[in-house]
Amino acid sequence: MPDIAITGATGNVGREAIEAFPDHELTLFSRSEYDDLETTLLDIRNREEFVDALSDEDVLIHLAANPSPDAAWDDVSEPNIEGVYNAFEAAHRNDLERVVFASSNHAVNMGNVTSPVRPETTEGQPAVVRPDDPPKPDTYYGVTKVFGEAMGYYYAKRHGLEVVNLRIGWLLTRDDLRWVCDERDGAGERFARAMWLSPEDCRRVIHAAATATLDGPIVTAHGISRNADRFLSLTETTLALDYRPQDDSSAVLDDARGGRTGLDSP
Repeated sequence: MPDIAITGATGNVGREAIEAFPDHELTLFSRSEYDDLETTLLDIRNREEFVDALSDEDVLIHLAANPSPDAAWDDVSEPNIEGVYNAFEAAHRNDLERVVFASSNHAVNMGNVTSPVRPETTEGQPAVVRPDDPPKPDTYYGVTKVFGEAMGYYYAKRHGLEVVNLRIGWLLTRDDLRWVCDERDGAGERFARAMWLSPEDCRRVIHAAATATLDGPIVTAHGISRNADRFLSLTETTLALDYRPQDDSSAVLDDARGGRTGLDSP
């Protein structure tokens, strides 16, 4: 059973990732101390520190980043560019088996946004996005995720590292999903319904990304729930990782509102 390192372990996705591996040896990294979770402090911008941190690991789940779609370039360039290079280089130098890179739906959303200045909106029946479609980042944050996917491709092909680029959707509890959709206009709600990732499905997809047997050195996968309104295709993710999502934003929202409005999706 592989030893797994998780960066960004104190974030929302990081905490679900911890729950996804109850039987594995985990090493948790964060940039700050938290009272409720014991972690090792790590500055991902420091390459040699990162290399030393992974000396006894088999798999890296790299979640650490500036996660804000609204962030300016100067705020994302160090953690999301230099930090990502350091992650792959540290994995390579320590001969790790696999890196799961936390990419994002924001790497491919620009073709479906309502407006270029409103990245978390969409309307009507958006175009289906498949993992091998060209990237279409909608923000500087999305641009950094495209960079990270490209870095993963390079290390997989050049150095033989197994890489899963996991385009994570919008992790929300059911109550938070209802609140977000009640507070947003139609285009904002349409986006939330498409991108929802339940906590339980988050654990499922991260576990699959870290442990599934891969057909090749690199996989790009979509990490969302089985939402009726989705436009990120799950077919390829199901085949590549055997990910079986169980939850659907439409079921959650329509149960509260009485009625069904979800659309069939890929």
